[in-house]
Amino acid sequence: MTVAALTTDTRLPVTLLTGFLGAGKTTLLNSVMRAETGPKIAVIVNEFGEAGLDHDLIESVDEEIILMQSGCLCCSVRGDLTRTMADLIERRQAGDIAFERVVIETTGLADPGPILQTLLVDPYLARNVRMDGVVTVADAATGPDTLDRQFEAVSQIAMADLLVLSKTDLVSSATAETFERRLSGLNPTARILRAGQKTPSDGALWNLSGLRNTATPKQTLGWLTPGDPAPDPFANLSGLAPARSTTDATFSPHDARIGSASIVLDGPIPGADFDLWLDTLIALRGPDILRVKGVVFLEGIETPFVFHGVQHVFDPPVPVRDWPAGDRRSRIVVIARDMTRPELVRNLDMLRAGVPGTTDTLRSEDPA
Repeated sequence: MTVAALTTDTRLPVTLLTGFLGAGKTTLLNSVMRAETGPKIAVIVNEFGEAGLDHDLIESVDEEIILMQSGCLCCSVRGDLTRTMADLIERRQAGDIAFERVVIETTGLADPGPILQTLLVDPYLARNVRMDGVVTVADAATGPDTLDRQFEAVSQIAMADLLVLSKTDLVSSATAETFERRLSGLNPTARILRAGQKTPSDGALWNLSGLRNTATPKQTLGWLTPGDPAPDPFANLSGLAPARSTTDATFSPHDARIGSASIVLDGPIPGADFDLWLDTLIALRGPDILRVKGVVFLEGIETPFVFHGVQHVFDPPVPVRDWPAGDRRSRIVVIARDMTRPELVRNLDMLRAGVPGTTDTLRSEDPA
């Protein structure tokens, strides 16, 4: 994997909005469409009826696209996602419609992985759009039971960059906090935003990915760690996910299928070692890798780069500009399903062997 200098990325940012049935995606969508001060957005939904758009916000309707009073657009998936997005982009380029961002709302049962892969492997979409982040809505009232019953919901949580905790007003503070801890256990690097704390117009849903050539080092580190990256964002990265007791009644066997591990390497990684590690991980367990991401220094290259993959498909690496002088540490996070602790440790130890003197110890969740 090589790092090339990149010009300004003019591709359309795409946000994937997911969450299980009834979690509150409809409410969040209406909030996005209602915002008058934020960017103009094209929202792609599966069916207009499912989206439950607030018709008081609709300015005009044609056979394919709904125009909202805020200037945002909404259309339904016609045939396949690629064709729908290509049609929107071509109409935008022709000057027929105007928007600055795209939000894709999935069905409640959808696995986000195939959509993320489509944006990367389809040649037309790869040239014209970039993934800006995965937002998953989680229902504090029914969410715990949903996670117990539906592994799809667990996967949606594990793949998120931002978790929006909805319906907290329907449960006690203790219940909401317990559920929030559970979400953090499934996805230690995702920010958790309680619905009502911030609105989409504040930018809470945008610029989530650290895989942007305009991202600052702080934004990149924030993408890899929970909370604000200060003062030492990776002081405890090797222990990202807190150990969970298998007898804890607040967690289900579905939770135990999700494992997270991380590693901090004190010095640059030999390029051949990094390629071998990544090739081995994908070859052996590609379908089980929900997300792997990191910021990496390679030997002989002064600038670190950010990388990100879903299963066996990876975004092009992006160099990080203005990295703090003297910090040559590489940080990598893996979130996977059905991988045991020994597998995760053996895999990441391939990197440790190439960087002698590393003092951080690796810890991981141990999926059952």
